[in-house]
Amino acid sequence: MATRRRAIGAALLGLGGGLGGARRFALAQGALPLVEAAPGVFVHHGLNEDFTPENLGGIANIGFVVGKEGVAVVDPGGSRLEGEMLLAAIRGRTKLPVTHVVLTHLHPDHVFGTAAFEGLPGVRFVGHENLPNALQERGPAYLANMRTLLGDAAKGTEIVLPDTLVGDRMTIDLGGRVLGLRAWPTAHTNTDLTVQDEGGGLLFAGDLVSLERLPVVDGSLNGWLAVLPELAAIPAKAVVPGHGPVTAPWPDALEPERAYLEALRDGLRRAIADGVPIEGAIKAVPMPVGGTWQLADETHPRNVMAGYTELEWE
Repeated sequence: MATRRRAIGAALLGLGGGLGGARRFALAQGALPLVEAAPGVFVHHGLNEDFTPENLGGIANIGFVVGKEGVAVVDPGGSRLEGEMLLAAIRGRTKLPVTHVVLTHLHPDHVFGTAAFEGLPGVRFVGHENLPNALQERGPAYLANMRTLLGDAAKGTEIVLPDTLVGDRMTIDLGGRVLGLRAWPTAHTNTDLTVQDEGGGLLFAGDLVSLERLPVVDGSLNGWLAVLPELAAIPAKAVVPGHGPVTAPWPDALEPERAYLEALRDGLRRAIADGVPIEGAIKAVPMPVGGTWQLADETHPRNVMAGYTELEWE
């Protein structure tokens, strides 16, 4: 492990010119910088960026939970290299085995670190029941694009399918610490899964909750809005969003996202009722006033197109 850590560090020294000092130092040691979001719950704060060679695909909040008998990873990151750095960070805090790697949805910034954990004895890869098909259908294109964007930092990254599927609910007992997993109807994607630390009151929501970075509609706009009340009813104290701060108050963290999605839906319905064709929708439904979202220029037009194709058939 020490030899591998030095090798990772050497590679990162060549990639990290654009990184902040503390982050670059931590990465050069081969381990991700972490925040202890709650006792025994550690989170790496993802950058609000798209994939670049400098960020190694580390653009999502990822983390792990430590029990008395094992460790569960919640999203292993955006590349094998980031996954290896997460594993190094785990080994720096506990010698307990990694028993589960939970995937909150199919997007590459959350799942492409899985290959780093594939050789661990007894580890189970857990995902929504729709995840295998989704990764088989879209994973190759994601992987090709990721290799183009990351270059050498993408080496060793491969698609790993989950072997344990959740159709409704499931629990993971880490020894004195129980995680409650829940599969959701199509919302952000058709593969959304949440993870609740039932004793500690922390909820890993994946991209069902996005703060700071504009939410991405890759499933169903109506479906996402429909699950928000049920999501808000989960008795958590704080949430780890898929993007944004390490933690945020719960359920207040849902409000910015809900406001954006409702404004998007309402604007699209007006445009469709007025006879605006799909090619005019982006101009007809500009970014809603209010809120400060990063990557809005790239993401909002895609959300408009996705929402239009759904709502025109209402």
